[in-house]
Amino acid sequence: MSTLSLIIPAYNEQLGIVPVLEHLQRILDGARCEYEIIVVNDGSTDDTGKLLRSHPGIRLIEHRRNLGYGAALKTGIRNAQHSLIVITDADGTYPNERIPELVAIATQVDMVVGARIGANVRYSKIRRIPKWFLVNFAQWLTRTKIPDLNSGLRVFRRNVVERFLNILPDTFSFTTSITVAMLMNNYMVHYEPIDYHMRGGQKAKLKPIRDTLRFCAN
Repeated sequence: MSTLSLIIPAYNEQLGIVPVLEHLQRILDGARCEYEIIVVNDGSTDDTGKLLRSHPGIRLIEHRRNLGYGAALKTGIRNAQHSLIVITDADGTYPNERIPELVAIATQVDMVVGARIGANVRYSKIRRIPKWFLVNFAQWLTRTKIPDLNSGLRVFRRNVVERFLNILPDTFSFTTSITVAMLMNNYMVHYEPIDYHMRGGQKAKLKPIRDTLRFCAN
């Protein structure tokens, strides 16, 4: 199995970050691969930083203030030691046990996206309409069918993504924009179906249409 850098952006995740990290460490230890886990504490105002500073086996990078999901990922990517990057969320909504499988697929392509199209995936009606418009707009731009535009579980080559870091947004729309960037520049992207569990009470902070348009203008 390839060596990898796993990057987790974290903002006010004191309730779930420790079990998520323990689960990830068990998964990667079981895969018998060389890895590092980089957690970027993005200016948390709760006890996330305190918990992370005492957690063994991770590299912790801290932003003094909240810079955004995309900014935290950029910090992690720029500090990664390995050529293969894995990203996932800090709240355990993604099936992280699938990471070794996604990494294996990534040896053949430039990016693997855990596509939330499994049998157990459900979206609220209020999210379906803007999501439909955004996906269709991205598919029109890229002339490519996109099963999941903004999944936060993916694997990619660091040297490829580094080419776009300066123009990718610092917001939650980082993943939307990197998908469009890769496809518009003819990189190989593979979508692997996964399940996904919505985070209860989570408020949307995405500005994907604005950020995607801004990326296309650059």
